[in-house]
Amino acid sequence: MATIEQVIDHKYAKLGEILQSMNKVVVAFSGGVDSAFLLKAALEFMGKDRVLAITADSETYPEREKLEAIALAGSLGAPHEVIHTSELDIPGYAENPTNRCYFCKNSLFDHLIPIAHARGFEHVVFGAIADDLGEHRPGLQAAHERGVRAPLLEAGIKKSEIRHLSRKFGLATWDKPSFACLSSRIPYGEAITAEKLSMIDRAEDFLIQLGFRQVRVRQHDTLARIEVPASELADVLAVAETVHAKLKEIGYAYVTMDLKGYRSGSLNEVLAPQEQSVQAAAQA
Repeated sequence: MATIEQVIDHKYAKLGEILQSMNKVVVAFSGGVDSAFLLKAALEFMGKDRVLAITADSETYPEREKLEAIALAGSLGAPHEVIHTSELDIPGYAENPTNRCYFCKNSLFDHLIPIAHARGFEHVVFGAIADDLGEHRPGLQAAHERGVRAPLLEAGIKKSEIRHLSRKFGLATWDKPSFACLSSRIPYGEAITAEKLSMIDRAEDFLIQLGFRQVRVRQHDTLARIEVPASELADVLAVAETVHAKLKEIGYAYVTMDLKGYRSGSLNEVLAPQEQSVQAAAQA
């Protein structure tokens, strides 16, 4: 029976075969765990002359994430460009429907595909992974419709395996907390505005400065619901007055903590089971 290490190595070899078959790729590069690993693999298997990393800078993407992406691409020696986009200009996005991520990814590909074609790159790839199947990921549908490839998903690679290999290869992102765009902090059906995104960004940045690495500030109208890992709830309470004062200054009328702690996509918990099933089927 194959060991865990052998299984992971086999998947990585399969990833290499997938990438090498594409000739030249534009990598949608956010600087997160998955896209960083994908970029590292593309450079290793294809060489930097066949790879271009592009980061989309917008209202939903914190400045700290952009700077980290620029630094990481530089450390990898990757050809890298930053383009400017605006999700709030996408028809239907600001209304915040449950398939909001479809509009976002479709717009991103609207930018990346023409760049790829103009530069002679045959494919656009992004960092969807095996764990995304069966979850509420409307962006996968947009990728499928536009012919955008997800090599990590195709190779069956999971988040835990990406972290394992990233650590093995010396990638600084191996233990980076998961990140999603700032719009994911606003409940479906509540309008997304530049003001709300700015408030969320400032609140999360403050908590990160206090030392909380995995943090979300979910915004419910004028209420901020803070999510940190359950093991760190007491740490937030220890600085509760400081946090409350800062978030009030930012503009929140009420500041609360989620006693269940951080979990990815907690706002999806209110979706009806049948809607989650439909989304999962669309992504399969």
